[in-house]
Order: sequence, then C-alpha cells, then structure tokens
Amino acid sequence: MSNETFLGLDFGGTKLLIGEIDSEGSVLRTKKYHSGYMEQDQALNFITQSLDDYFENEKPKPAAMGLGVVGRVDNKQGIWFEMDGLRKGELPIAGMLSRRYGIPCFIDNDVRSAARAELRFGYGKRSQHFIYINVGTGIAAGTVSDGQILTGGHCNAGEVGHTHSGINAGIDCICGRKDCVEMLASGKGLDFCARLYAPRFPDTALKIPNDEKVSVLDIFTMADTDELCKFLVNQAAETLANLLMNMVRVSDPDTIVLGGGVVSDGILLPKIKEKLNSHTMRYVTNGVVLTELKAEHIGLIGACTVAMNL
Repeated sequence: MSNETFLGLDFGGTKLLIGEIDSEGSVLRTKKYHSGYMEQDQALNFITQSLDDYFENEKPKPAAMGLGVVGRVDNKQGIWFEMDGLRKGELPIAGMLSRRYGIPCFIDNDVRSAARAELRFGYGKRSQHFIYINVGTGIAAGTVSDGQILTGGHCNAGEVGHTHSGINAGIDCICGRKDCVEMLASGKGLDFCARLYAPRFPDTALKIPNDEKVSVLDIFTMADTDELCKFLVNQAAETLANLLMNMVRVSDPDTIVLGGGVVSDGILLPKIKEKLNSHTMRYVTNGVVLTELKAEHIGLIGACTVAMNL
C-alpha cells in the first residue's frame, strides 16, 4: 500500500475545505476556511492564503493537489474559465498553484470532481455507467459512460439544473429560460418557491426569514402536516423524477447516484421514486441510490481524486 497522500481543496460559496486522503480514499485530516461571495481573483488570493496556512505545519508535502471549484473548468489545461455567467476569466490556476507550492496541481468542476470520487471510491466499483447528481444549493451532474466522465466540447457538460422541470410554473431562471429544475428543487430553488407560494397558503407554519434562507429540513419535516411544505416537496420530487428520467434516456446508466445537502438525509428519495415511470427506468438495474460517501467529505475526496489525475 502506498504511503503517498493527496491534497484536495473543495471550494464553494460558503467555505473552502482543505484536506488529505490516502490512496485508499480514507480522509486523514481536514481544515475548514470560511469564504463568501467573491470574484475570481479574490478567490485565488483566498485559496493561496488558506493553503499557506495549511502548509505552515504540514510536512512532508502531499504527492499532488487537486482543486474542485464551481463553474466551467478545463481539466486538461488547468484553466478556470468562470465561476458563473457574471464572474469570468481564463485563470490558469493549476499551473499557478503548482509553481507556488512545488507540487503538481490539477483542477476540475466541483460536481465532476464528486463524480470522480464516486467512480474511484463509491459506486464506480460496481458500475462503469452511472450518473452522479448533486442536489444542493444548485443542481448539476457528472455522467460516467464506459468508466469515463463526460466533459463536453466547452467543458460545460453536466449543467442539468438548467433543463426544463416539466412543470409550468412560469418561474424565470437566471439562465434566461423558465421553470428550470434548479429553480424548483435545489436549496435556493426551494427557498425561492417557499417565498413565492407562501401567500397562497396563509395558514402555513413554515418560517420565512428575511435575513437567511428558508430551512430545507423544515420544509421536509413539516410536509405531512403543512400544506405549503407538502406542495413544495411534491413539486421538488416531481421535478427531480422528471430530470432523472430525461437523463436515463440520454446516457443509459445502470445506476443513478444522488448526493448533495438537499437529498443526503434520505427524506426526499422515496418521494422521487414514487414518481418514476417503471418502463423508463427498467434498465437502471442498480436503482436510484444515495451516495455512500460522506456528504461532508465527497467534494474533498473528489478534489483529492482530481489530484491523482486519473
């Protein structure tokens, strides 16, 4: 067994988690740094400052480091093209970090990174044809076919949150379309829909705060007794079921793996399954399952898997 370790950086909207795994995927140590909304150049500074702190007492250095970030990434060239439609720039971050710290560095999109983790340490041990779908603040997917992760011609494959939900609610999405999956079933979508539909349910007991997001857990736990919450859960489940069935028709997976904070507690999964068409899903022979990797670590393990550059 190799004694090498691999460093991962899981960079999101609220935190940067830095940590290491061994060649078997066991998490050895982690350190969290709180982030927030920032531009790309600010993100680079934040990442390097955090790495400087992490490496201060870290000896020996890992064999390589991997960075999982939101947005459009060219994994082969090590370029971070954009965080979103407003925060853009061709940032050759992999090379910059490699030169600064003297170890190889690789980068990929955060959800494709998580799909890499699933491929190497999760359901990939049993399947070479699966879809990993992250349902968190947003919604995106990593599609694996013949053991290879689909990247696309412009490194933009997997943005399935911006496909039509199959529900005609008339909700505008930032992508320019209406009724996208992300606007009805993600964390931010559930928050938006709770505020949008609350006036229709004046007797709801769901707390709608002014200064923070509506609790997804509250929505789920109150769904049996509160009509607004029941409506939101049913709409989200139908939306995700439609997404799964559409993706099944495209890539013919034998397994669909769900991850991300909105689904990780398992409450929504049976409601999604109830809305799946058995004929459409007949070749998904391993079923729709939750990832077996820890929710708090899958992004980190994915980033470390990027470091392995497989």
